[in-house]
Amino acid sequence: MAAPLLELQDVHASYGSIKALKGISLTVYPGEIVAMIGANGAGKSTTLMTICGIVQVQKGDIFYRGTSIKGTPPETLPPLGLCQVPEGRRIFPRLTVRENLELGAFYRRERTAIDRDIDQAYSFFPILKERRNQQGGTLSGGEQQMLAIARALMSRPKLLLMDEPSLGLAPKIVQKIFDIIAEINKEGTTILLVEQNANLALQTAQRGYVLETGAISMEDQAATLLDNPDIRKAYLGE
Repeated sequence: MAAPLLELQDVHASYGSIKALKGISLTVYPGEIVAMIGANGAGKSTTLMTICGIVQVQKGDIFYRGTSIKGTPPETLPPLGLCQVPEGRRIFPRLTVRENLELGAFYRRERTAIDRDIDQAYSFFPILKERRNQQGGTLSGGEQQMLAIARALMSRPKLLLMDEPSLGLAPKIVQKIFDIIAEINKEGTTILLVEQNANLALQTAQRGYVLETGAISMEDQAATLLDNPDIRKAYLGE
């Protein structure tokens, strides 16, 4: 088996006196979609922010492509191929769609390749091409989510961290977003996915982790987790 693209080893993190992560260990291999599911407050988003260096690791270590990235400044990670689509989209509302996309390639200098990648983003999200001269803040919620994903792709990530991509979106738009996530993965991008919609996340992923109060309570193939009666009762409303 290939070496892990990402590996967390016994990672602990806190917000002040509140222990948010209590020994998270997980691996993501090249080419996978790995889902993290769990209730609100379980530590899913904190795990992503800790990987990105926004929340500091207090104990344990994080390895990306075999090298520790513990303590690495967040802004240095996209050039290494690690990028996050944050919860709540966080696009630049006063910049146009195209300007948002260009900021996704902030560290790149090759103009021709950047233009080619913008065209690729438009092929994933044709509505963004139509809206390319509109300010990001005038887009619908679904369009803003598409823009947030497209902006992250402009960094040419090897590993894309996605935090609640379906949050606040209509079911029809959610399905479209997840179809695109699967397509991005087929094109070669590895994805670590945090998602409230456990059913859709596990249908899309190859493997999954279940988080409860800052710790991993279960890990398995996504299809196995999807068939688990405890998972179905706790997270799928059955």
